[in-house]
Amino acid sequence: MSEFQRPRGTRDFSPEEMQKRRYVENALMTTARNFGFSEVMTPTFENTDLFIARSGPEIVDEMYEFEDKGGRRIALRPEITASVIRYYVNELQTRPKPLKLYYMGNCFRYERPQSGRYREFFQFGAEIVGSPSLSSDAEVLALASSCLRGIGLKNVKMRVGHLGILKGVFEEMKLDEIVQTDIRRLVDKRDFEELGTLAAESDISDENMDRLVDLVSLKGGAEAIGKAKEVLGRADPSLNYLSRLLERLALYGVGDAEIDLGVARGLDYYSGMVFEIDAPSLGAEKQVCGGGSYTLSEVFGGEEVFSTGFAFGFDRLMLAMENDGVDIPSAKLETYVIPVSDTARAKCILIVSELRNAGVSADIDLMGRKMGKALAYADSLNFRTAIIVGENELEDEKATVRDMASGEQESVPFAELARYFCTEL
Repeated sequence: MSEFQRPRGTRDFSPEEMQKRRYVENALMTTARNFGFSEVMTPTFENTDLFIARSGPEIVDEMYEFEDKGGRRIALRPEITASVIRYYVNELQTRPKPLKLYYMGNCFRYERPQSGRYREFFQFGAEIVGSPSLSSDAEVLALASSCLRGIGLKNVKMRVGHLGILKGVFEEMKLDEIVQTDIRRLVDKRDFEELGTLAAESDISDENMDRLVDLVSLKGGAEAIGKAKEVLGRADPSLNYLSRLLERLALYGVGDAEIDLGVARGLDYYSGMVFEIDAPSLGAEKQVCGGGSYTLSEVFGGEEVFSTGFAFGFDRLMLAMENDGVDIPSAKLETYVIPVSDTARAKCILIVSELRNAGVSADIDLMGRKMGKALAYADSLNFRTAIIVGENELEDEKATVRDMASGEQESVPFAELARYFCTEL
């Protein structure tokens, strides 16, 4: 065994795994483009202060953070939303609104590796920048739902909440911002035991705490909104917003979204609608997507602008698809060209070059194998056909085209090979 091993929390991907990942990645990107989103790319590393401004100084303990040769504090990105909004502030503010952007990239967190969680992981995400409307929230939720349908992942649950409801309760309870943040974090983790401890330390009455727990425990459809009004003892504009959002989502064909007032998203910049998507087959660590509406631009020196977006944990999506038995089609290469003799090799090189120039995926035997072994190699790589050229084929100016699945063969004139395969495609 080599002394050089990959770093802990990272992975090597085989050609077969990469084919599956590219298939899913392309499906997600195609869905985003169909919704009118455009792709952006940002640096793999940023100034550390960008992520501190976004998430607080404690984030440094979770990052790969270092000093570069110029003495600057640099971090490998732990997520991509901050970079996209930084890019917006730097260069995109004058563009017509809303901006609809999507991205795919690797991220890094220094945490304990476990199933579906790695130190280098991948995110696919989308943001609508410049519109605070119900329409933008519905569009983002519909995109997330369509992405999952596009990759064939059906065993999922979308849970939608609104931070305005908690904010109203906090104002009634006259809680300071630090306590509010702590409560949101514990609600998001469903840690009601620790929440009770925090309530006692913060002199929150049992009555108020019971009402809060009852509220964040509500789940369901429109009936959950009605129950929330009963718990609050008043109408709430955020509840009305959620009701209208469900109606809008139904127009998109998203009828399975569930109201969950315990979705709190522990980051301070979220400001309104928040949501998460779970894949139950992943067990306890079942979340594959999270997002919501937020304001972050002003944190990075720009004007306040409302945005809404989400990020999929791409690795967790792949694991959920595997657990649920979602079939990912195998890519079939078109043809493998086999020169049976040395005198046929020059002609085979001309054939494979012509096919490639015509857009046909084609490879050629480089090892000088006997025909049987060359065919076995082609079969192992999932080629659809093989082109066999020997002395007889050279004399007749026709190639033997073999169907690798059925074993059937036919003769095709050299001059018509490109047309033959383009027609087949």
